[in-house]
Amino acid sequence: MNEQNDHIWMHKKPETVFDWLAIIAISIALYLMLGHPNVFAGGIAKFLDVVAPFASGIVIAYVLDCIVRPVQRYVMKENPKLRWLSILIAYIVAALIITLLVSMVVPQVVSSITMLFTNLPLYISNVQNLLDMLQNRYGLDLSRATEMLDNYESMMNSLTEVLKSSAPQIMAYVSGVASNVVDIFTALASSVYMLAEKDKLLRQLRTMVHAFFPPYIADTVLETCSFANNNFEGFFGGKIIDSAIIGVLTFGCCTIFGIEFAPLIAVVVGITNIIPVFGPFIGAIPCLLILVFVNPFDALKFLILIIAIQQVDGNFIGPKILGNTTGLSSFWVMFAILIFGGLFGFVGMAIGVPLFAVIYSIVSECINHLLHNRGLSEDTNDYRGDKRLDAGTGQFVHVSSNVPPVSARERRAAAKAKELAAVAKANISIYAEEDKVKKAEIELGKLYYRDYAVGEELDTAEYLPWCQKIDESKKAIAELKDFIASLREDEA
Repeated sequence: MNEQNDHIWMHKKPETVFDWLAIIAISIALYLMLGHPNVFAGGIAKFLDVVAPFASGIVIAYVLDCIVRPVQRYVMKENPKLRWLSILIAYIVAALIITLLVSMVVPQVVSSITMLFTNLPLYISNVQNLLDMLQNRYGLDLSRATEMLDNYESMMNSLTEVLKSSAPQIMAYVSGVASNVVDIFTALASSVYMLAEKDKLLRQLRTMVHAFFPPYIADTVLETCSFANNNFEGFFGGKIIDSAIIGVLTFGCCTIFGIEFAPLIAVVVGITNIIPVFGPFIGAIPCLLILVFVNPFDALKFLILIIAIQQVDGNFIGPKILGNTTGLSSFWVMFAILIFGGLFGFVGMAIGVPLFAVIYSIVSECINHLLHNRGLSEDTNDYRGDKRLDAGTGQFVHVSSNVPPVSARERRAAAKAKELAAVAKANISIYAEEDKVKKAEIELGKLYYRDYAVGEELDTAEYLPWCQKIDESKKAIAELKDFIASLREDEA
C-alpha cells in the first residue's frame, strides 16, 4: 500500500462540495442515531422493507448464476446473444429440481408425521412398558418419567389448544404471504435483470468503488469482495452437495436397517448437515427422541448409524468435496458458529463460517500491514514460544527451552532498569569529574597565592597542567549530560 497516499487521504481537509455534503450527511445520521434512536431504527426498518424484494432477488441471482455460468461457457460457447437462453435454462432447471424434491420428499414426510401422531398413544404405551420393566428389574426410580408419560393426554390437549389459539396468527401469516405476491414477482424479475446485466452491473460497481476511494483502498475492497464471493460459493456449493449425499446415505441406511420414518429422518439430517460441526447433532437429537417413543431399539441403531455416517462424512466425503475452502481452523469454525448462531439463529449458524472467514482475512491483512510498518516478520511461526524478539537487532532469535517467557511488561521494566542504571552511573561520573574540577581550582588558587605573597611573577608553565585538567573534566561532564539527555529522549 502507498503509505503517503494513506496519510494524505486520512488527513484530507474538506475542499469540494461533495466533501461538505458527506460531512453533513454523516452528522445528520449520527444525530438521528444518538438523539432519536427510535426514529433512526424506524427509518432503517422501513428501508429494509423496501429493499427486501431486491435483496431476495440478489440471493436468487447469486444462486442461479452457478447454473448460468457453466451453461453459458460450455453450451452457448460464451455467445452474449444467447445469454437469455442460459438464464431461461437455469430457471427451468431450478424449477424442476424444486418440483422433484417437493413431489418426492414432501408426501413421504407428511405421511411419516401423520403416522407418528396417529400412533403416538401406542408409542407412549411402549415406552411406559419399557420404563416399568427397567424399574421392576433393576430397581431404578423412574416414577417422574412415568408420571410425565401418564399425563400425555393433557399435554396433547394443551398442544391442541395452543394450535387453536395460534390459528389466527397462522392464517394471518399465510394471507400475508399471499398478499406479498408483488414482492415475490419483484424478487424474481429483479433476479432476471441482474443475471442478464451481470457484467454491466459489476463494471458499474467497480467504477463506483474506484470513484469514491483511493486506488489502494479500492483495490483492497475489490480483492475482499472477490475473496468473499469465492469463499461463499465454494463453501455453500460444497455443503449443499455434501448434505444431499448425507441425506441420501441416511435414507438408504435407515431403510436397510428397518428404521421407521426414514424419509423424515433423512430430510432433517440432510438439512441440518449444512451447519458445520453442530449440524449433525442438531438434526440427530429430535430424530433420536422420536425413535425412542417408536422403538427404543431403533433409536439405538440410529445412534450408532448416525455416528458412523458422520465419521465417514468428516473424514472422507467432506474433505473431498469442500477441501479447505474457508482456511479456518477447527477452533475458529466453532467460534464463528457460536457467535453468529447466537446473533442470528439458524441462518447465522449456516452463514457464520464463510462470513467469519472473510472477517478473519481482513483482520489478518490489517495485522500484517501493521507488522510490515514496524519492520517485523509476518510469519506466525516466528512468534512461537521458543523464539524471542531481540530489541537491539529487531530479529527473532531462539532461546533455551528452560528460559521462562518474558512478557512485554517485564521487557519494559528491564529496559527501564537498565536505563536508570546507566543514568546513575553517568551521574556518579559527573560527580567525580566535578570533584576533580574543584580540586584543580584549589591547587590553582594555592599556586596563585604563593606567587602573589612572595611578589614573584606568575609561572604559566606551572599553571597550565591544572587548567588542562579542568578543561578535560568539564568536557567529560558535558558529554555525560548529553548522554543522559539522549536516554530521556528515547524514553519519551
